Amino acid sequence: MALIKDKILVIEDEKSISYLLGTVLTANGYDVIKAYTGTEACEMLDAYCPDLILLDLGLPDRDGVDVIKSVRSWSMLPIVVISARSQEKDKVEALDLGADDYVTKPVGSSELLARVRTALRHGAVAAGARQPSEVFRVGALELDFGKRLLKVEGTEVHLTQVEYKIVAFLARNAGRVMTYDAIISHVWGPYMDDNNRILRVNMANIRRKLEKNPAEPAYLFTEIGVGYRMAEEENNA
Repeated sequence: MALIKDKILVIEDEKSISYLLGTVLTANGYDVIKAYTGTEACEMLDAYCPDLILLDLGLPDRDGVDVIKSVRSWSMLPIVVISARSQEKDKVEALDLGADDYVTKPVGSSELLARVRTALRHGAVAAGARQPSEVFRVGALELDFGKRLLKVEGTEVHLTQVEYKIVAFLARNAGRVMTYDAIISHVWGPYMDDNNRILRVNMANIRRKLEKNPAEPAYLFTEIGVGYRMAEEENNA
């Protein structure tokens, strides 16, 4: 059974440190993507929709605090700073700007993984995620938030990372109309060009995977000109 792994964006210009962090994270079941500059990091955020950021402050093109400001302008995506800067003022500034945690280099593997797990838990709570044991059910659709596993009529449905984030966001807000902007901000942020088109393409792909007849949906409904709505759980109706 293929489960969707948490995706971590490592923003670190020192390639040896980036390699070490990536090796530890990959060995412990995380998907890792890497950026070596702040500009590249913003592009990665758009393209890959990570679940957590590990951020070095001393980047070659911009200060890491600017990355924190940029991300916090549109998202509560967890950010763990890993920096050689050990002064209290640097830690306070990063945390005040919205970083979830601050770790001074060098950091051991066990501590790194513990900080990552904690930040991911806090991020899930901030995003309004259900408890890991909870499962969303409506009709023949079942979404296990803990396993990040979707089934329809008992058969596993493979979703891309972006598709899963859209479905999970709508399921967590089942019965409510989520605007295009709300979905886009949750999944991509404000930087991607032509966001509405990309959202429509992803929703069409999702419907083909979930619905017997996409033209007459049972689970995902379009509120024309406004957004999308997931059918409400039957036990809550």
